[in-house]
Amino acid sequence: MDQQVKLAIEKSVLCWLATVDSDGMPNVSPKEIFTYAADDTLLIAHIASPQSVANIRHHAQVCVSFVDVFEQRGYKLKGTAQLVQQDDSRYAGYLQRLRQLADERFPIQAIIVISVTSVQPVVAPSYWLFADTTVEQQVDNALRTYKVSRP
Repeated sequence: MDQQVKLAIEKSVLCWLATVDSDGMPNVSPKEIFTYAADDTLLIAHIASPQSVANIRHHAQVCVSFVDVFEQRGYKLKGTAQLVQQDDSRYAGYLQRLRQLADERFPIQAIIVISVTSVQPVVAPSYWLFADTTVEQQVDNALRTYKVSRP
């Protein structure tokens, strides 16, 4: 993950973790507390993720996406996930990074650690359908569409 991807992670409010269960059924779940730990490591707090955790135990391959809803662009990360429990020597360091985002009111049960193997941009079709589309235009259009304004 380069600096652009890390910045996008820092700006994102939610990410979406895609897993697959033992029968091959996909599952996508929003995650609120997440960050990176290295150029190839993404951390996601397991707060209320029983299905994601169960799926990772069967199939470690995952996909995570995050998109700025106003810019309408972001990234898709693929990789291998593992669950790091409190008795793991890495847990305290990873927890410290996640606690920078959320205090003790968020009961982090374990940490989903993803070794990122690929990064792909996610962009709204407007960016490639209309070559002159700018980020500012996308944001303005989104603000109008969602009927919101900037403070």
